Amino acid sequence: MPDSTCAALIEAREHDPFSVLGLHAAGAGWRLRVFRPQAKSVALELADGQWAPLKRRGSSALFEWQGATPPARPWRLNVDGVMQHDPYAFPPQPPSDDLYLFNAGRLRQAWRTLGALPESRDGVAGVCFRVWAPNAERVSVVGAFNGWDGRVHPMSTLGASGVWELFIPELAAGTLYRFELRVRGSGALRLKTDPYARGFERRPATACCVTADSTHAWNDGDWMQARARRGHSGDWLSAPMSTYEMHLGSWMRHPGGHFYSYRDLAARLVPYLVEQGYTHVEFMPLMEHPLDESWGYQCTGFFAPSSRFGSADDLRFLVDSLHQAGIGVILDWVPGHFPADDWALAHFDGTALYEHADPKQKMHPDWGTHVFNYGRNEVRSFLLSSAYYWLSEFHIDGLRVDAVASMIYLDYSRKAGEWTPNVHGGRENLEAIAFLRELNEMVYGEFAGALTIAEESTAWPMVSRPTWLGGLGFSMKWNMGWMNDTLDYMQHDPVYRRYQHERLTFGQLYAYTENFVLPLSHDEVVHGKGSLLGKMPGDEWQRFANLRLLLAYQMMAPGKKLQFMGAEIGQPWEWRAGEELPWHLLQYPLHASVQSLVRELNQLYVSEPALHELDFSSAGFQWIDCHDADQSVVSWLRRSRDGRHAVVVLNFTPVPRHGYRLGVPLAQDYLERLNTDSAHYGGSDLGNGGRVTAESRPWMGFPASLTLTLPPLGALVLLPA
Repeated sequence: MPDSTCAALIEAREHDPFSVLGLHAAGAGWRLRVFRPQAKSVALELADGQWAPLKRRGSSALFEWQGATPPARPWRLNVDGVMQHDPYAFPPQPPSDDLYLFNAGRLRQAWRTLGALPESRDGVAGVCFRVWAPNAERVSVVGAFNGWDGRVHPMSTLGASGVWELFIPELAAGTLYRFELRVRGSGALRLKTDPYARGFERRPATACCVTADSTHAWNDGDWMQARARRGHSGDWLSAPMSTYEMHLGSWMRHPGGHFYSYRDLAARLVPYLVEQGYTHVEFMPLMEHPLDESWGYQCTGFFAPSSRFGSADDLRFLVDSLHQAGIGVILDWVPGHFPADDWALAHFDGTALYEHADPKQKMHPDWGTHVFNYGRNEVRSFLLSSAYYWLSEFHIDGLRVDAVASMIYLDYSRKAGEWTPNVHGGRENLEAIAFLRELNEMVYGEFAGALTIAEESTAWPMVSRPTWLGGLGFSMKWNMGWMNDTLDYMQHDPVYRRYQHERLTFGQLYAYTENFVLPLSHDEVVHGKGSLLGKMPGDEWQRFANLRLLLAYQMMAPGKKLQFMGAEIGQPWEWRAGEELPWHLLQYPLHASVQSLVRELNQLYVSEPALHELDFSSAGFQWIDCHDADQSVVSWLRRSRDGRHAVVVLNFTPVPRHGYRLGVPLAQDYLERLNTDSAHYGGSDLGNGGRVTAESRPWMGFPASLTLTLPPLGALVLLPA
């Protein structure tokens, strides 16, 4: 072996360690080399069972054996008294087809090819490590098993793919590891976590963890089959969807303040959601992240459930339990950016690998994070595989894609001169748009009935329209305009609401241009914005009445629903991610009454087809009166596909309205199905005695009308008797 080759190995610069280490023909005999920087002695097990010592080459850590007969494959070594198989007895096994698809941006299950993969080779169990680092001079696997020494287990490059591989025998699930990379040119060493790791140490530690295949036995077959039928038929469009958005770490905690596990939550969360009548739960990101305060939106493990709450199979158990109880599971997913932590994705192999090299595209100015390079094939394979992983491995029913606006605009939060135009000179991020369309096509093609929901805050057209029509292809889009208009309106003192009336009515001008979700999300109860209850004006009675009115307004308006946890108990202060919700407040009647109202709103919304079947169609909504700004009253009809209807009337002032005449379609009795001013909800109990009769007196363009008492700061829902 030339001295230069020996030097490259000793200096940990060798990109093809199998050309040096392991067994090689030497004339009429054989030579075996082992590199063990920390070893004092190394011996080789020969074919006859005898042990032959290896000789140290000079003063280096390179040990050599020469013999006429080769040892049996895979040979074993005795290193300072420890018996072990030699990793360099197992040549690389490049998965050529997968690597081709990976480099082409078309590998959608890349976690089965890259990362740490437990497997057996030649009858020996171990772990195959693969990582994409095309610009590294050398890559090694490091861990406690080799003293975190990057010289011991250098990986082999798999040609032009940019992927490196090494099989290390006798490693097991639970082994901690990282990759050590030597940067080409500078020679700098970088210690990195595995982009495809499926497990991590519990923060603040950041090492990756080898994970075994799942042993969870799914019991949600009925749910998954029903979901697929809804997907094929399109019935999800007309199905009720009331989503409870939650942060696992602060929903409920043990008395000592530590987190409930995924399995603990299965025992507590599932019955709570069922009792409260929610149809879905949306988890803020559960991907591994080092900083609690990021709430999961700055992910470092795009394939790893957070170890804060347990194992991957524990999460599967939680999802399975929710499905068996009839609750769908939406997961926040963040393909828009990633944190700049030096040990994770950022500048992975010494170059801008996952992020843009262009400084005008590389960093997100608001969050100090890196922006993914969606034009790079391998990055698309990475992100598409992450989405596929959560949907397939955890039976997730939908992905809510975070910060879509920041992805599709090159000038998002950037001033003139701070962004790079696209090839046409425009501000649209063409590569991100193509990626999102491919994502949605993949989800609909591979996961029948699964949903994708965009958090998109601009007027970008056709976000929730099919890609073949020119849309982005999402199932639904958060209606941020509705949320902002509604909360701005509600924060005004009722005496001034007459001047803000258009904030209640404007949304109908665009309500059916997209499939909208009406969110009252976590973003509106943090960073000094106060809680929903805290936004409401007036004394205590009025604040609670306003909150009840707001929640009823959301549930009765067209669109699917989302409420952030805490709203249902009237949390008086903004969300605090470091502690559990103030469940003790339920001992007070006003807080308990909000919870009761939310439960009955959900039950009414789910049980009455007129309130959900035509959420996305103008045929499901008709104004009765949208012009009564002087009294701050709005009223409308909701209709089902078979023509049944519900009457909704909302009074946004604390002034009762007696003798309020309202046009309706039928001259018959109407049941007062819901009154948010009921004493049952902590109100003044002003209403219509549960039933009112409409007479054949045309009014407001309707053939009949009825006379109502409108409760103060109250909502009424009337159904034909």
